[in-house]
Parts: sequence; structure tokens; C-alpha cells
Amino acid sequence: MKGSVFMPWESKTVEELRKEFVTAAQENGNFSALCREFGITRKTGYKWLERYAAQMSLSDMSRKPFNVTNRTPEEIEQLIIALRRENPGWGAKKLKCVLEKQGHTLPSARTVNTILNRYGCISEEESAKHRPFIRFEKDKCNEMWQTDFKGEFKMADNNYCFPLNIFDDHSRFIIKISPGLSTANAVIPAFRTAFDEFGMPDSILSDNGAQFAGFRQGYTQFEKWLLNHDILPIHGRIKHPQTQGKIERFHRAMKEELLKHTVMQNLDDANRQLQLWRDKYNNVRPHEALGMKCPAEIYIPSTRIYHEKVEPYEYGGQFHVIKVNSWGYARFNNWQVYLSETMINERVEFRPNPNGDSFIVCYRNFKIAEFSAIDGKLMNRLITRL
Repeated sequence: MKGSVFMPWESKTVEELRKEFVTAAQENGNFSALCREFGITRKTGYKWLERYAAQMSLSDMSRKPFNVTNRTPEEIEQLIIALRRENPGWGAKKLKCVLEKQGHTLPSARTVNTILNRYGCISEEESAKHRPFIRFEKDKCNEMWQTDFKGEFKMADNNYCFPLNIFDDHSRFIIKISPGLSTANAVIPAFRTAFDEFGMPDSILSDNGAQFAGFRQGYTQFEKWLLNHDILPIHGRIKHPQTQGKIERFHRAMKEELLKHTVMQNLDDANRQLQLWRDKYNNVRPHEALGMKCPAEIYIPSTRIYHEKVEPYEYGGQFHVIKVNSWGYARFNNWQVYLSETMINERVEFRPNPNGDSFIVCYRNFKIAEFSAIDGKLMNRLITRL
């Protein structure tokens, strides 16, 4: 055997040759040379020895799985692909849920995902987007609504559309989609119609866009309007988009499921298409965070009725009440502090902070600012309920 390589494989079976190798390996001390003699790698040689020691067959083993599950029927696969193409932003769980509601028997969500991959429906970029993250959530409907503009998109008539979106934090129910040709003067009219239809929430979360938040420039008309109707305006932390993670996810769904695949001819067509999608989102599209229920199955309108007329507010009489002058300032003790031009001619209440180093300014039943009692400088404009 030494000095020659086993070539006559044709005269012996594979299993016979491997047994011959195992026998030789048990007698021959030079394992590397023996492997070269049989024309195999050391790794293969050790594999044969391990299989022999375990009393396993040395013949080639089938690579097929021991149990082959039944493949999903072709007609079910086609239903999955058709629904996916109709709703490009829907994942395996949503597709499975909707088709089962229609009376079809579906495989597991994992198998549905495999089918989508096989038909080339899922890109690596899309897979990377769907990573779990921690969300906060209000306990009841109408405790908080979220709002933001979805950015602009161009229509076929070369105009740009700016949809304002409003949805309930707890149920994910889309309260309103209000498209317009600009963001100017669009917010209060949209909320007024939303309040007429669904009642008023306890609070509204927005970003720090100029349409929603004033901060250093004072307060926006929108903030004051909300305060007049006993609604707390809340703004996300600057440079911290996670605060509004739900509405960011909602905007992504709008893009993937509608805007990316639909050409809007003009503002009327955009409004029609957006309202159709809103109806599907609320009533057809299952939501994983809702246990695969639709938002409309969860949402209950608010019992807080909207009235256009704002009733006068009476302060308790314990603290100083001062009228804001025509420049947006109010004088308290030796300090003249700037509040906001939106507060001109409004009455505000000045309360000393119990710690004695500052005083707070209240509008109706909200704290709207805090100033230093030492130098009169603004400390914060965080709006909170008293």
C-alpha cells in the first residue's frame, strides 16, 4: 500500500474503501500520510473514524431532511402574494391575519415570510427596518393624541401636498388625515373638525415645529387654543425623535403602503386616496401591538364635547392676577417678563414658588412659565397642568 494511492475506486464500494481506511488508521501511526494515500483530507478522515466509532454507516448519507413538511398549496401562496402586492408594506403576520379572517387556512407566519422571500417580496433594506423597539403607550383612548405633518410629496399637477396626521396614542386609530398645499394655518382648522367628530383628548403630543411650539418666541396660537379648551400641549424633546416613535412608524407605513406606489393627480385626488387608505388602516389592517386587531376595534370617541366658545376663567384669588400688555409683557414685583404676543390682553396668575427662588406664571389651570425671583430671567416654558 505504501507509496501508492488507492485509485481503483471502481472495483470497491465507497463503504468498503472507508472501512479499509478505518482499519489502516487503527494500525498505521502516520495519520496524515494515510489520508494522502487515500486522497482525502484529515478532516474527512476523522469524520469517518467518528462515524465508525459511533457504529454509524460509512456510506454517503442523504442531505434531505428526515421529515419533509407538506408544502403550502399553490393557491394559498398566490393569495399571499396577491395580497402582498396589493399592500406592499404588510408583513407576514398581517397577511396571515387578514387571509384567515377571510376563511382561508394559512401556515405559520414564519412560513408566510419564507414564501414572501421566495417570491422576492422582501429586500434586505426592508428586513433591517423591522426591528423591535420599546414604546410607551397611554392606558385609555383619548388620553393623548399625536400629530405631525408627513412632509411633502409632489403630485402630478406639480404642486406639493402636505398631509397633517392625527391619531390616538392608545388605539393607533387615525383620527384625521388633512392634506393641504402648505402647512400655514392648517393645524387649528383640522383639529376643530376632528374635535367635532370625535370629541377632545386630554393632551396632544407634537414635535417642536413652528406650527405647534413657540418656546423662546412665546406660545403659538395652537398652544393657546388648546389651553383655552383644557387640553395639554406636549412637545417631544428636541433632537429626540423616539418620543414620537409611533407617528414616525405611522408615516413609514403611509409611505410604504400608499405614497410609494400611488400617483396623486391633484389635491382632490390626494384627499380621496388618503381617506381610502385611512379607512383601510383603521378597519382592515391588523396591528401587532393591538394583538392583531384593527384600530377601529379598539378606539372609542371622547366624551369631552367641543364648544367653539371659550368660557371666561376665574382664578382663585389667592395670588396676583395681571393683564398681559400690548407687547406681550407682564410686570410682577420689580420684573417685567416676556410671555408671548399670543397672550396680549389675557389675564395670567403669578404664584411664588414654595422654595422662594422663583415664581411661576399660570394661564387658566396650567403652569406656562417659571422665572427667577433673583434676576427675573426665564427658567423654563414647560407647560404642565396645575
